Amino acid sequence: MAPTDPESPPCTCSFHLVTDEIVSQLTSLSAVRTGLLHLLLQHTSASLTLNENCDPTVRTDMENHFLRQVPESAPYLHDDEGADDMPAHIKSSLLGSSLLLPVGHGTLLLGTWKGIWLDEHRNRGGRRRIVSTLQGE
Repeated sequence: MAPTDPESPPCTCSFHLVTDEIVSQLTSLSAVRTGLLHLLLQHTSASLTLNENCDPTVRTDMENHFLRQVPESAPYLHDDEGADDMPAHIKSSLLGSSLLLPVGHGTLLLGTWKGIWLDEHRNRGGRRRIVSTLQGE
């Protein structure tokens, strides 16, 4: 199937649950009986991950953890785009920018408590584009 490109609105630094936004833009998902969905975030200062989809305090705890582990105040050489840029690149490398997800009977097979997160690592991130490729029958 042809790739589609879900896009997120600009968001602030945090971990955002985006499962519903992505699924709503994948109009051909409902026709797939069995297959795979590949998602690639086309940016170097944000991440795509899978995690808890119910309790928002998990996202807050994750953000607080990464703020402590990769602080903006560290002496980075790459700082032309601001103090939050290099930490954002590090977090993106640690967490990743793509997902491969199983599809069955027209839905993502994520499990009861799993959701897709867009992890924005810049203080004021722009729109984030996700390339999606859906394969299946």
